[in-house]
Amino acid sequence: MGKILGIKIQNYGSLQDVQMGRLFSDQSGKDLDNMVAIIGASGNGKSTLADAFGFISDCLSTDVESACDASHRGGYDQLISQGAEGPIHFEIYYRETSNARPITYELTISKDERDRPFVAEERLRQRNKTHGRPLSFLYLISGKGYAFEGTEGGQEDGGQVHGEKKEVEMADSRKLGIVTLGAMKQYSRIEKFLLFLRSWYLCYFTPDAARGIQSAAPTQYLDRTGSNLNNVAQYMFRDNPKAFRKVLDEIQTKIPNIEKIEPAKMPNGQMVLEFLQKGFTEPFFSPRMSDGTLKLFAYYLLLNEKTPRQLVFVEEPENGLYHKYLARLAIEMKKSAGTGYIKQLFVTTHSPFFVNALEPKQVWVLEKEPDGFSAIKRASDYDAVRELTEEGVPLGDLWYSDYFG
Repeated sequence: MGKILGIKIQNYGSLQDVQMGRLFSDQSGKDLDNMVAIIGASGNGKSTLADAFGFISDCLSTDVESACDASHRGGYDQLISQGAEGPIHFEIYYRETSNARPITYELTISKDERDRPFVAEERLRQRNKTHGRPLSFLYLISGKGYAFEGTEGGQEDGGQVHGEKKEVEMADSRKLGIVTLGAMKQYSRIEKFLLFLRSWYLCYFTPDAARGIQSAAPTQYLDRTGSNLNNVAQYMFRDNPKAFRKVLDEIQTKIPNIEKIEPAKMPNGQMVLEFLQKGFTEPFFSPRMSDGTLKLFAYYLLLNEKTPRQLVFVEEPENGLYHKYLARLAIEMKKSAGTGYIKQLFVTTHSPFFVNALEPKQVWVLEKEPDGFSAIKRASDYDAVRELTEEGVPLGDLWYSDYFG
């Protein structure tokens, strides 16, 4: 469980200094909603924002140098904002439950004397149970520092220690400290935060990947590209038939003439999806279905996970979908995200039809400043937008009519 209350990104591409929501370093903002949509013209930084989440996720599975060198990023020098004086920096303000004390995670990535990206600074802090400023329970500078075991304790900025302080040193300063220490039960707070970060799902769904035929191996979660779509359908069909029936019912209302969808095991052991259409006696198989049909099916599987990923980021779900499906999809995403601490959904979109189903507090607007860097603002912070939506004017219509700005 858990969700992000706020995030700050500095010197990451066009995001030289972008803040969304409330932070430890800036309590003036309001907490991020469970449903967060990012809009703006092409080239304003939506994909960069999505990639910042992907970058943090990649750092967990590899190291910061490998994450920088990923093919679409091109290395640290291509990733850092042009002309930036400082390093790449992230701040995440996170709460596990409504009763839990928030945790702040700060990550700074710079270059060492050999010109390699490394973790220059990494910090986790949380206020104690009763009072005072947050205490650092993990603090590493160039891989060296300290950590605190258990659920309490930490060190004040002035140096006063509460609890038992453990000196730690990473063998490789390119790897995140939370990955190493989070694997140890005694560092329970670090472990829980690491599990939260590892539950993130960045969706890069491609219909061509989903058309691939896999062996019959039920799988609980979609991978990033959706290449295991048939296996996830098989898993839900077997282990959560009620949710699978719900997905089918939803799909059948969105796609004309679809009567039934079921996973089918081929004689050679591979899995495909059968789509039965009105007027046809033989089914159509997933490799022959349209991009839009496969995307909708994947999204509804994602929204109906029995044990959902805690943060899901989807880029431009409207691509390949008929515009009349989008408002309903937005409503289903809002419903899936709910109001608690089970799931949080981030979406980038160009579609006013999708945005029409959302509230101003759920929508963030990315715009390019005269200096070429991106700035972000909540739609509810535009006076005219807030007033007009209160009068019943759909938010997407206002965006399409250039009321933002």
